[in-house]
Formats: sequence, structure tokens, C-alpha cells
Amino acid sequence: MTTTGMPVGEAVPAPVVDAIVGRESRAERRRQRRLEEDAPVGYKKSKWSQILVLVALGAIAFYSIAPVWWLIVSATKSGSDLYNSNGLWFSEFTLWDNLVQLATYKDGIFFRWLGNSIFYAGTTAIVTTFISIAAGYGLSKFVFRGQRLGMAIVIGSFLVPGALLTVPLYVLFANLGILNTPWAVLLPGFISAFNVYLAKVYVDGAVPDELLEASRLDGAGELRIFFSIVMRLMVTGGATIFLLSFVGSWNGFFLPLTMLRGQDQWTVSLGLYSWLQTRADQTVDLTSLTITGALLSTIPLVIFMVSMSRYWRTGVTLGAVK
Repeated sequence: MTTTGMPVGEAVPAPVVDAIVGRESRAERRRQRRLEEDAPVGYKKSKWSQILVLVALGAIAFYSIAPVWWLIVSATKSGSDLYNSNGLWFSEFTLWDNLVQLATYKDGIFFRWLGNSIFYAGTTAIVTTFISIAAGYGLSKFVFRGQRLGMAIVIGSFLVPGALLTVPLYVLFANLGILNTPWAVLLPGFISAFNVYLAKVYVDGAVPDELLEASRLDGAGELRIFFSIVMRLMVTGGATIFLLSFVGSWNGFFLPLTMLRGQDQWTVSLGLYSWLQTRADQTVDLTSLTITGALLSTIPLVIFMVSMSRYWRTGVTLGAVK
């Protein structure tokens, strides 16, 4: 016999099956309702906290995406539509005309500024990445007199705002005669106390002492250990330092404004700022050119971020010790 009262082996009629299923589903709903009613207060609060977190994340996403959307929409408009149409939606599509004006205005000086920014940011990022990893490796894996004092100086140095060093650097570079040259922008970016500290933290976690000792026992010199082992294990840390240095140099404004005089040496941010401040040109709307140039100046950063992403994926496994 079964629980339904039917003999074993006989087919259960469909109405009986439906009644059993309905009774079980109703019992399950009642049980679930009792669990929700008897749920602790913390469980109910956690549901509300999740909703609040989602709302906050949505607000942050909108705050981050809205300026980019406005920039894309505004770059496609003419000067009159820029002031007389909805700022968050398209009007007459004149992006190509804006690009032509941008390329021809003052013999295409915008692309000269763009090339300067790529040169300054790329050179600064490469040099500071190498110096930071070398200094961080030395502070992490070598014991020497004054090691703690050196680490304290590094930490204290990146707490000092960079703007406070601009005037002393200006006086120093004026005495050296390198104002209005690329060196006036490149040299201050080659040394970054924060990147040195960041590299030191990465070396602590990614480079095991046992691997270094084994390499020394095998007869490897310090330079070979650094270039063949440490640099390979620091792919993720090096990519992070390179990215921070590149973006920081690309967005740098106060230092180029102070050190550079001739327009042919300006960065793209400094050049666009000069257009936005001038606006007095009868031949072209400099506001439209500034917005179009700002949109184009984000393209190298996007390409750079996409191309660098693979180093984070591969670098995670390169630091493992088998």
C-alpha cells in the first residue's frame, strides 16, 4: 500500500496526483511564509542593505558615465546646436566637420600636442617603472644600514603634495637652462615615492626569498637575478605602476603649465585649456574644437587600458612558486 491508500503497482489516478501536488505546494508555501515571518531581524536588514548597495552602485555608475555620454554627444554638434539643443541627446551630426576643423586649425597643432602627451607619458612611465621596481626590490630584499630611515623617507615623500615642489623645480631648472624643454617635464616624473613604496609591497608578496637564495647558490649574479627573475615576477606590479605613471603624466597640468612656454612643447591638456580660455577666434568655434579634442584625447587612454589588461591576467600566475 502507498501513502495515498492505493495498492502498490496500481496506477494512481490523475485527480489524486493533482490533489497531492497541490497539497504539497500549499504546505511548502505556508512553510516558506512562516520562515520569512520568523526570520531574524538581521536577515531582513541585510535585504534592505543589498537594495541600498545596488542603488548606490547605480548612482555611482550614472555619475561616471554621464560626463562621457555628454562629451560624445557634444562632440557631434555644431557650435549653435551646442548651446541651443538638449545637452544629453544628439542634434545635427557634424562630427566629421569638427574633426576637419580640428585637423586644419593652426596647421593641426592639436595633433602635435597629442604626440607630445604620448611622448611625455610613455617615456615617464617606462623610466619610473624600472626605477621604482629596482628601488622597491632593494628596500624589500636587501639589509643595509639606514634601511628603515630610507623607507620612512619614501613614505613621507609621497605625502608631500607635488604642487609644493613646482616652484623649487622651476628655480632649479631655470639655473640648469632646461626650461621650455621636454626634460623639464620628464625629469620630475622619473622618480615617484609612491610607486617605489608600491613596488616594495609587490616585491614582498611576489618574490620569495627561497627563490633568490636558490638562484644565488646556482651562481647567478644580482643583475641576472633582477632582470631574469624579479622583473618577470613583477609583471602585475610593473603593469600597475606603468599604468598609474602613464595616466598621471597624461593628466598632468600644473607642471607643464609652469615649465613650458612655447606652444609646440605643450601637452594636449594644456593646449585644450588655452583654447577654452581664449574663445576669441572669428574663423572657428574654439569651444566645439575643445570638446572634439577632449574626445579624441581619451582614445589613446582607452587603447592603452585595453592593451595593458592582459598583463594583469598573466601576471597573477607568474608569481606562483611550484
